[in-house]
Amino acid sequence: MHWTDKLERRFGHIAIPQLINGILGGQLIAGVITLILNRYLPYFLDLSRAEILHGQIWRLVTFLFYPSWCYSALGILNILFYWWAGNALTRAWGDFKMTLYIAMGVLGAWVCCFAFGYASASGIFLSVFFAYAWMWPDQQVLLFGLLPLKIKWLGWFELAVWLLQFFGTGLAGKLSLLLGLAGFIGFFGKEVFLWCKDTITGYKRRRDWENKFK
Repeated sequence: MHWTDKLERRFGHIAIPQLINGILGGQLIAGVITLILNRYLPYFLDLSRAEILHGQIWRLVTFLFYPSWCYSALGILNILFYWWAGNALTRAWGDFKMTLYIAMGVLGAWVCCFAFGYASASGIFLSVFFAYAWMWPDQQVLLFGLLPLKIKWLGWFELAVWLLQFFGTGLAGKLSLLLGLAGFIGFFGKEVFLWCKDTITGYKRRRDWENKFK
């Protein structure tokens, strides 16, 4: 039995229904306010240690609503994708596990914030993407709304970008990148490790077999 199943048996009543929809809805509302009424709103939402220590404790939650989609040409497509992926995960897991998954990412962001002064929700959304790609690797999506592509290839691309960032930054940056994926590591870390182990073992066996008959 997975450790999350044990937690669900005991604390399954503690869950936020449709959590991903609430987060994305908050981002949409914050983005509309930013574009129409107050372009400085995002500065009051992000996760900043200095501001939190000055009493702005709402940032511990509102950083999830930071309207990053406003600053990207593909922002609305990103919102739609995470709505699609997040709801698929919610249907597969239920509200408790989805709440736990997001909460682990939030906790990772808090640790990063108080350790290094700042953190964002980008790692949490990346972990949602990785979870979807891990569970349904052959699901086909339309890249940029036009090009059909299996989700696993997008996953490999995002992983390559993540690794480049990881090996190209200092200790603080490395810890920040790892903490952003706290949910994915907690839920799938063992599976990923075993998959990597089996893949390497299988490759070595094929290589040894080929070398034997050369």
